[in-house]
Amino acid sequence: MRHPRYVSVAMAAAASLALAGCGGGKGGGQPGSDPAPAPATTGAATPMPGMPGMSASAADAAGQDAPAAANAIDIKSFAFAPANATVPVGTAVTWTNHDQDPHTVVTQPGAPGGGFRSGTLKAGDTFTFTFTAPGRYEYLCSIHPFMTATVTVTA
Repeated sequence: MRHPRYVSVAMAAAASLALAGCGGGKGGGQPGSDPAPAPATTGAATPMPGMPGMSASAADAAGQDAPAAANAIDIKSFAFAPANATVPVGTAVTWTNHDQDPHTVVTQPGAPGGGFRSGTLKAGDTFTFTFTAPGRYEYLCSIHPFMTATVTVTA
């Protein structure tokens, strides 16, 4: 059985969402009335720690739209940014954990040249790997496996 306080909070949240979807601008949503103004946004939504859900704007902020040339990859908001990087052979790439939670950087099995595996990166820690073989290196955080990204190494 659920605790009554949690049920009450969940019911209140559901009611608020339902009411928010009904309008609320001038005229109370009547035909011919002014539409309610669009809600203001303050930036990309941040997923809850350990949860894979991420809004489209957060995915864009994490650099998941297009490959980027980068030798520095940030770990922030439970994502690698940029999510797709392209570098030439011989490039040293450094990952920096900007989250308060620990993360790792680990290639998927079958990575070119044997791949790489960082230790656990605490807030502010870095991991650097020099790519000596061309190919596609898909990697993830082994603590949060929904965090995935790719480095493409060109000859």
